Amino acid sequence: MAHPSVTLAEYPFTPKTFRLPDGHRLSYLDEGNGPTVVMAHGNPSWSYLYRNVVAEFKSKYRCVVPDHLGCGFSDKPQDYPYRLQNHIDNFTALLDHLEIERCVLVVHDWGGAIGMGWAGQHPERVAGLVVLNTAAFHSSLIPQRIAICRWPVLGALLVRGLNGFALPATFMAVIKKMRPEIKAGFLAPYDSWANRVAVHRFVQDIPLQPSHPSWDTLTQVESSLDQLCDKPMFICWGGKDFCFNDHFYAEWQKRFPTAQCHYFSEAGHYVLEDALPEISDLLGPFLQSCLSS
Repeated sequence: MAHPSVTLAEYPFTPKTFRLPDGHRLSYLDEGNGPTVVMAHGNPSWSYLYRNVVAEFKSKYRCVVPDHLGCGFSDKPQDYPYRLQNHIDNFTALLDHLEIERCVLVVHDWGGAIGMGWAGQHPERVAGLVVLNTAAFHSSLIPQRIAICRWPVLGALLVRGLNGFALPATFMAVIKKMRPEIKAGFLAPYDSWANRVAVHRFVQDIPLQPSHPSWDTLTQVESSLDQLCDKPMFICWGGKDFCFNDHFYAEWQKRFPTAQCHYFSEAGHYVLEDALPEISDLLGPFLQSCLSS
């Protein structure tokens, strides 16, 4: 999907394109100059999730934000596997192409497993980690409203036909009501059955049992977190997240006991939408501490 001619609210950026080894095109933002901050989104968002972080920090840093394949303005092949390993491989290929040798990595939702999948294999390239309502380890917890979207036949009809995942996220993932133009921005790339293919595949790819095709990949990602235990970590957590709830927050704290933790009791899953000013004020000093040396 090409970048649209319509202007999206708070997204004054022109995405760049990288052709993956398999020929598919990955869209990404590459804004600003200086030390690098790489941001990995989840499902059903895209680089739009980080628009205000990019706007705030591109005067000091190079901000790189990929749209995972099937998301945002990246290609949306219909017959692609869309497994966790595919996304990690694509993420790695882009960062190698951009010759990013040192960065702070920001992750949210599925971006946690994807981004940490890269980071755990390249710890020497990680200057710091920012964790926003995500996971990179196994859990058997899944909300019923997400589980339904995994059901055969019905799941596809809900997610791809009725937009029953990306659309509800615009009000279920936030506590503060989204303005109509921001809601439109989140939904812009997911405007048809075909364009919602990855939204559905991400839901199907949650590995809840060892027989799942992505179980072993997530196991490897989880194991590789040990390679990152000495990295500075900054956790910002929305306390009213129905999916990545306090169980996941506690797990991150247990695994990274020296992390700098900030808990926003009145923020939801899209914590950057509900608590942006507070997070920006805190994030600035953290980025500087990681990237000034």
